[in-house]
Amino acid sequence: MGLVVLHLHLHGLLRGHDPELGRDSDTGGQTIYVLDLVRALAERPDVERVEVVTRRIHDPSVGPDYAEVEERLGPRLSIRRIPFGPHAYLPKEQLWPHLDELVNSLATSLLAAPRLPDWIHAHYADAGYVGARLHQRLGVPLLFTAHSLGREKRRRLLSSGLDPSAIEARYALGRRIEAEEFALSQAALVVTSTLQELEEQYAHYSSFRPERARVIPPGVDACSFYPPRPGVQELGPGSGLQARLHPLLQEPHRPPLLAICRPDRRKNIPALLEAFSRSPILHGHHNLVLVMGDPAVGVSCGGERKEVLDQVEGWLRHPALHGRVALPRQLRREQIPPLYRWAARLGGVFVNPALTEPFGLTLLEAAASGLPVVTTDDGGPRDILRHCRNGLLVDVSRPDALRLALERSLVDPVRWRQWSRNGLEAVGRLYGWPAHGATYLKEARAVIPGQREGRGAPLPALPRGTAPPAQLGGTSPLPLGWCVFEAGIQ
Repeated sequence: MGLVVLHLHLHGLLRGHDPELGRDSDTGGQTIYVLDLVRALAERPDVERVEVVTRRIHDPSVGPDYAEVEERLGPRLSIRRIPFGPHAYLPKEQLWPHLDELVNSLATSLLAAPRLPDWIHAHYADAGYVGARLHQRLGVPLLFTAHSLGREKRRRLLSSGLDPSAIEARYALGRRIEAEEFALSQAALVVTSTLQELEEQYAHYSSFRPERARVIPPGVDACSFYPPRPGVQELGPGSGLQARLHPLLQEPHRPPLLAICRPDRRKNIPALLEAFSRSPILHGHHNLVLVMGDPAVGVSCGGERKEVLDQVEGWLRHPALHGRVALPRQLRREQIPPLYRWAARLGGVFVNPALTEPFGLTLLEAAASGLPVVTTDDGGPRDILRHCRNGLLVDVSRPDALRLALERSLVDPVRWRQWSRNGLEAVGRLYGWPAHGATYLKEARAVIPGQREGRGAPLPALPRGTAPPAQLGGTSPLPLGWCVFEAGIQ
């Protein structure tokens, strides 16, 4: 018998087709990472079954797909939706009071199954809390990926000048950080994307044990993301892209700067617009294309999304940007890969101006499409650029530095072609999902006791201490025995 693996992805909107990326701050790169990872695992001969548990949602504002109890993605892969909390769609900050309801129902379901999973992989703090509780109750080993960490987010928000009480009211970071500490105290393996996460983010958690952490960079879907092909027009009549882009641009065949992200303050898009507007070279010879989900949905959601989109709309009224900036609406996921290829064919660049970036999956998508990059000198992009050598790192907090990097990236056609080749070669060698799946299983088996060829045995729980933090539904604090701090990881 092969391995049985359970993944937890609780917030946002998860389905196997047409993922609604950018709909809100809860449906972004993590969704694609989880879907690509579980598909890669389900193709492995030593894996019998992979299941993703997410929240079941009955809400006409998000469509009927998210109310389906089960969604089959293949003979060995499925999404199971379990209700907890109210029927309506909720942002992740409002899910905390309802997580114990999921723990109870999922524990009952797992105990009734013929076989427990060999391990549970929890994604983000909310799933980390649920996975840690299940580990304590069932003895099933826990793998944890935070994707982004609350302490780092709090640091960035404080440095931007926001009031601590306003930060806590909006983001519930106290609960999130406690859940991250709890998950780290119980995890047999922490899977991270970059060394920077280990050295500069996880190391600030007292429960983090570096000897149980592994850097396994995500892959990129080579079937979807590849360079331009001779004779193929990415913006042909059948793609729907031409009708969405060309009317927005006076000269649509200029080399574009392409940015793809959620309308999130952390993504720093207004700074990109400022840099573009202040450069006669950029707005005089290039276009800027911003893909930020559906702006109409973003404005209707209010809050931070509306604030960012209002700033973007304000910049679009700048005289120098008229007919030079496109904000296409309602692009589907399958329209994104040809957009990268279109930008590459025209000799453009991909831009990630985020203030902080845990990994940067879009950078790999751009590299796999032959599109050089200009990206923030923070987090995962450092690792990616070190391997790919396909663009420039820049301190995006300085508008002039961002402007100069963008101008430099487009001025030398010979260097642009070398960057394009470098990215294609590195992605093909280092960032494939089959290799990721093989490494993932190897590392999991190495740290989880009791794994045998082809099947995991029932495993004893790791030392569990007492109960989860009182603020998250338990009655006692985390055990002091788990307070381990180690910096300077080699």
